[in-house]
Amino acid sequence: MTAQPQPWSQRFEQALHPAIARFNASIGFDIRLIEYDLTGSQAHARMLAKTGIISPEEAETLIQGLEQIRQEYRAGQFTPGIEAEDVHFAVERRLTELVGDVGKKLHTARSRNDQVATDIRLYLRSEIDHILRQLRQWQRTLLDLAESHVETLIPGYTHLQRAQPLSLAHHLLAYVEMAERDSERLRQIRERVNVSPLGAGALAGTTFPIDRHYTAALLGFREPYRNSLDAVSDRDFAIEFLCAASLIMVHLSRLSEEIILWASEEFAFVKLTDTCATGSSIMPQKKNPDVPELVRGKTGRVFGHLQALLVIMKGLPLAYNKDLQEDKEALFDAVDTVRACLEAMTILMAEGVVFQPERLAAAVESDFANATDVADYLASKGVPFREAYNLVGQVVKTCLAQGKFLKDLSLEEWQALHPAFAADIYERIAPRQVVAARNSYGGTGFDQVRQALAAARDRLNDF
Repeated sequence: MTAQPQPWSQRFEQALHPAIARFNASIGFDIRLIEYDLTGSQAHARMLAKTGIISPEEAETLIQGLEQIRQEYRAGQFTPGIEAEDVHFAVERRLTELVGDVGKKLHTARSRNDQVATDIRLYLRSEIDHILRQLRQWQRTLLDLAESHVETLIPGYTHLQRAQPLSLAHHLLAYVEMAERDSERLRQIRERVNVSPLGAGALAGTTFPIDRHYTAALLGFREPYRNSLDAVSDRDFAIEFLCAASLIMVHLSRLSEEIILWASEEFAFVKLTDTCATGSSIMPQKKNPDVPELVRGKTGRVFGHLQALLVIMKGLPLAYNKDLQEDKEALFDAVDTVRACLEAMTILMAEGVVFQPERLAAAVESDFANATDVADYLASKGVPFREAYNLVGQVVKTCLAQGKFLKDLSLEEWQALHPAFAADIYERIAPRQVVAARNSYGGTGFDQVRQALAAARDRLNDF
C-alpha cells in the first residue's frame, strides 16, 4: 500500500505512512454518522447564507449537493475508503467533486471538532427515541403476560430460598417498573443530549458572524452550548447514556437469569417454545435457553463500554483530543446491543416462554412460605409478634422432623401448640389466601395487582 497524502493542509511535506493511515482512520465506523453529518452540514450552509457569509445561491448549491450524497449513500454508490480518513472529509471531498469550488466553502466557521460533536448528538438523540419505543413495547409485552396471570401463583424468593407466594403478575410487574425507570432516565438524558455544539469551532468559537441559535433551532436542539471549550470536549451525555444502557441491561439480565432457572428441570416453572430455543449438537434431548443466556452475557459487554469511556475521559485536558475517537465504537455497539437485547427479550416473553400453572401451584403448596402468615395469625389474636415468630419457628422444625407441611397439621396439633389457633387457620395459610391477604399498596394481593396493571396500562397509553 502506498503512502497516503495528507488531507488537511499543506503544512505537511511527507505523506502519511500506510499503517498509520489505517490506524488513524475512523471512516470504517464513523460512516455510520453520515446521515447526521449531512443534515448538520445542510443546517450549517443555511446559517452561512442567513448571516451573509456565503450567498443564498451558494448555500442552495451546497444543500443540493449534500442531498445528492445522501441519495448516493442510500443507494450504495458512496463508499469511501480509509483515504478519506473520516466521514467529514469523505463528505467534503465528494461535495467538491459534485459542485466544484463552492464545496470548499462549506467548512467556513466550522471545525471537525464541533462537527463530530454535533453528529454524535443527532445520532444518539435518534437512537434514544428508538430505545424509548422499544422499552414501551417491552412493557406492553410484560403487561399482556401479567394480565393473563393475575391469579397464577409463583413462589417468591429471598436469598434464592422460598420466602412467600406471589401473584405471577406481581412478579412481572416488577420488571415493568424497572423499565419505567429506564424510560425516565433516558428522557432526562435526552434533554442533555439535545444541546448544540455546532459553531463552537475547534475550541474557541469563530471570528465569523455566525448564528448558533439558528442552527440549533434548525436541527431541533433546545439550545446551543454556552461554552465553546465544553461544547467540543463534553462527553458526559455519552457516559450518562452508557450508564442508562447498563441499567437496562441489568434489568434484562436479571429476568434472563430467572428464565434460565425457571426453564431448568429443577424448577420447571416454564417451557421454552421451539421458536426461541436451540438444541445441543450431541444431546438430542436438550432445549437450551440461548436468548436469555446471550442477554446475560451481553450485559457485561455494555458495562465494558461504560468503563472504557470513563477511563478515556478521566485524564483528558481541554479541549478535543484524538482519544475521543474511541467514544464512537463504544457508543455504537452499546446502542446496537441494547436494541438487539430488547427486541429478543420482547419476542421471548411474547411467544417463547410458556408458564406451567400446575407446576407453579404444586410448588407453592409444598413449602413453608406461609409460615409468616401463621405468625401474623397469632399476632392478630393478641400474641406478641416476636413470641409468635419463635413459636412458628418451632412448629416448622417439628414439621420438618415429621415430614409434614403446616397444612398437614390437625386442629388438635395446632391448638396443642397454642390455644389461639382455631379452625380458620387452614384458610389463612392456603396459598391463594396468603397472596390475596397482602393487599397493602404495592403488595401482591390480587386487588392491588389489578390496580397496578390498570395504572401501568394508563401510563403506557399516555406515552
